[in-house]
Amino acid sequence: MRVVSIPPPAGPQFEGGAQPPHYPHQGPPGPGPYFPYGPYGPYGHRPPAAVNGVAIAALVFGVLCFLPAVGLVLGVIALLQIKRRGERGKGMAVAGVTLSSLGLVLWTVALVTGGAAAFWEGFQEGARSDSVLSLRKGDCFTSPGGLEGWTVKAHKVPCVDEHDGEVFALVSVPGSDFPGDDSLVELSEDRCYERRSAYVMDGWSLPEEIAVYYFAPSEQSWGFGDRSVACVLGQEDGTRFSGSLRSDATTLDAHQLAYLEAAEVLNVALDEVPASDSFDDDVSDDREWAGQVEEAVTEQVRLLRAHTWPEQAREPVDDLVADLVEARIAWGRAAGTADPDAYWIREEEAWEATDPSLSITVREALGLATSPPAYDEEVEREPEAGEMEV
Repeated sequence: MRVVSIPPPAGPQFEGGAQPPHYPHQGPPGPGPYFPYGPYGPYGHRPPAAVNGVAIAALVFGVLCFLPAVGLVLGVIALLQIKRRGERGKGMAVAGVTLSSLGLVLWTVALVTGGAAAFWEGFQEGARSDSVLSLRKGDCFTSPGGLEGWTVKAHKVPCVDEHDGEVFALVSVPGSDFPGDDSLVELSEDRCYERRSAYVMDGWSLPEEIAVYYFAPSEQSWGFGDRSVACVLGQEDGTRFSGSLRSDATTLDAHQLAYLEAAEVLNVALDEVPASDSFDDDVSDDREWAGQVEEAVTEQVRLLRAHTWPEQAREPVDDLVADLVEARIAWGRAAGTADPDAYWIREEEAWEATDPSLSITVREALGLATSPPAYDEEVEREPEAGEMEV
């Protein structure tokens, strides 16, 4: 969670009130009361009046123009105190009121015209290198407190070095009002997981122990225009790792990209499997989903056939296409089976035809990861996105 701390304005902090009375001399010791000299002092001269501290503070806030409303209030208070106490500092109080009024007008104009957002952008650009606010997509960083808790410090480092996290997406938060922590958590979890596959297109290359984290705006930073959630990849056990996890158009060649884009069509369809705690007699949703998987396999086959593959990958791709055709037929049979008992048998046959290991030879020819993730080795009834990629 981002926490932006706004420091107090520079300069001395003053307290209001006149100086305590000063008695330079008292009469000789003896019985009875003794009184100090009159208002003109022992030498007949009036001592200089004290300078009103609130007037000084009003001037400071007026010059800084950071909290104009505070400077304006302090200036008015100072004028009232000066009149009542006979203190000095009227000029400073008037100047503070004038400058604060001008600052208040400027802040109002900035808020109406979007100047505050521009200020926030400039603040982000000028953020220190050890701030989460300075991170961008593709950055790797170390953090003193790791990725757990209210992390706000992050030191950018080359991805080849050991680091705590890697930013894989920046998500814009809509709306003008702060949505609240619960809404930000929900949005961050949904959007970050959605964008992970775009940054790590080759799900097989992602280590099993890597998890998704995020840094969301705080209520304080929201007030200055912070509208971005930083999505981060990091180790579940909190240890550091080295090397970038990125596998997208910036790191893949044209053939690798073409294969992964075709495979993602099937991944998305498989991820839509209907939720079910047990086999039941109502298979209408399951049959509809099986039909969608059949269409996805058909599209994957079309994409694989449309691309011109390098020589070493042509035969493996042809073999994979033949296997996918068999898988498409199996999913079509499941989609056309109305009897519940027969349907579950057909679906199991379709899963077996959609074997992740069928793509290993193609991956090897294209220079992609060839070890299926651990969760692919034991396929359950409800696999997650990317689990059955072929």
